Amino acid sequence: MNRKIVCLALGALLFAPCLSAEAQQPKKVPRIGMLMSSSASSQKSRLDDFRDGLRELGYVERQNILIEYRYANGKLDQLPALVAELVGLKVELIVTTGNEAVQAAKNTTQTLPIVMAFSGDPVAAGFVASLSRPGGNITGLSRINVELTAKQLELLKETIPRVVLVAVLFNPEGRVPELALKDAKAAATPLGLKLQTLQVQASNDLEIAFRSAASERANAMLVLSGGFLGFRRKRIVDLAAKGRLPTMFGRTEAVEDGGLMSYGATSVNEFRRAAYFVDRILKGAKPADLPVEQPSKFELVINLKTAKQIGLTIPPNVLARADKVIK
Repeated sequence: MNRKIVCLALGALLFAPCLSAEAQQPKKVPRIGMLMSSSASSQKSRLDDFRDGLRELGYVERQNILIEYRYANGKLDQLPALVAELVGLKVELIVTTGNEAVQAAKNTTQTLPIVMAFSGDPVAAGFVASLSRPGGNITGLSRINVELTAKQLELLKETIPRVVLVAVLFNPEGRVPELALKDAKAAATPLGLKLQTLQVQASNDLEIAFRSAASERANAMLVLSGGFLGFRRKRIVDLAAKGRLPTMFGRTEAVEDGGLMSYGATSVNEFRRAAYFVDRILKGAKPADLPVEQPSKFELVINLKTAKQIGLTIPPNVLARADKVIK
């Protein structure tokens, strides 16, 4: 008996260091990447929402999760290099904002999970096989902006019944602008509208586009959503005000900056929800098995101050349907 006790005691002493070493083994802290088409300042509130969403799920930045941020600052040609940097850092997944960032990530890796904090129509863009069954390494949230183009034109027509020619401002990069233009052209004829397409690929092109719209006597303008134009929305708002050109946007932020009106999916809790996808993937879920989520609410926002400045009266029936009015 004594010999057995001695053997057990010796075994415990020998095994104890192993247990101690295992207990002291630091737990791996996941590292994720954030790939953004615009700047840090323009995305501050959304990034705060994202971090809040992570915190609700038990992740605290620099404690039990590391986030590598990369910003293109509106220079979309830099996105591929930024993706390569994140891949080189061996991040466990990449969170993207906008179709251009999704495309750059998709072109770089077909295996690393990609979470869309927002995108246009990911099926039409070829990012996923379907919303319910993405099928690849990409999932997240969709704003389905392409499908909203017809509604935006309809609202412009209701707001300005005399409108005949609508200038359409777009950046040609990616497949979504092409699809949005196709949708706009299909919707224009039944509304009695003609479209003037204005392609913008550099900052200087904005002034040229607005001069062209003025020379063709466009009655209104539709700005198609995208990272390039989104980063330059304040300049677009200023040029529209200078030319007294009623302009429809797809994002509320442009109207808050002084644009006339916007209609699109609300971005409330968008980034907070992206944290859910990050959590699921870090816990072992595959993007292919996580359905892409669509917006449940769309909002019409009108800036009455801007309407007054450009000499436009918003019809009561349109004003009554606005979800938000800026005075």
